[in-house]
Amino acid sequence: MAQHYFDSSPDAASRPSTADLVLPDLHLRLHTDRGVFSPDKVDLGTRVLLETVPAPPEQGRLLDLGCGYGPIALTMASRAPRARVLGVDVNSRAVGLARRNADEYGLAHAAFAVITPEGEPTAEPEGTAPAAEELRGPFDAIWSNPPIRVGKDVLHSMLRTWLGRLTPEGTAHLVVQRHLGADSLQKWLDAQGLPAERVASRAGFRVLAVRRGA
Repeated sequence: MAQHYFDSSPDAASRPSTADLVLPDLHLRLHTDRGVFSPDKVDLGTRVLLETVPAPPEQGRLLDLGCGYGPIALTMASRAPRARVLGVDVNSRAVGLARRNADEYGLAHAAFAVITPEGEPTAEPEGTAPAAEELRGPFDAIWSNPPIRVGKDVLHSMLRTWLGRLTPEGTAHLVVQRHLGADSLQKWLDAQGLPAERVASRAGFRVLAVRRGA
């Protein structure tokens, strides 16, 4: 059985493929592989997020949390060409694919980093990843299809870490399946002092807008 996509170094044999991201304003053919999240097609939750989320800030620092092979980060970069876009993931294979996809589309203002589950940068060859200081934010916007299936403890720790790096005016948009706990996650975020509002609901997914509390 292939390792879970949340593993840092998947041992699934490589089987390169592509997946098309088709949006009203964008069409990207992205390189994918086994051992990463949704390698055969851009998953429905990601498409719901990208079809409903407001335009990203034109400038500033934007984050894709759990970037996979890059559909969310590259959409942010395409829609905000003057912003700095960062994508982070624990899966080194996925991050390598995201870098390749960014290079292929000339999105040099998008950079990607392999992180630990605790949100710390890992050791990568010099010049490959953004500086550790840059990963600490603050971020003007965060978009994410978070890895709900990793379990509540890991998920909650990850969200506390990264949502805490929003600017006071920044907003995070998260997409979560209703039957995988979108409503309970919204309540948990509120209880953490991270006010969350449901801003879209489609095909069994909720899109939550999250801000830092006062």
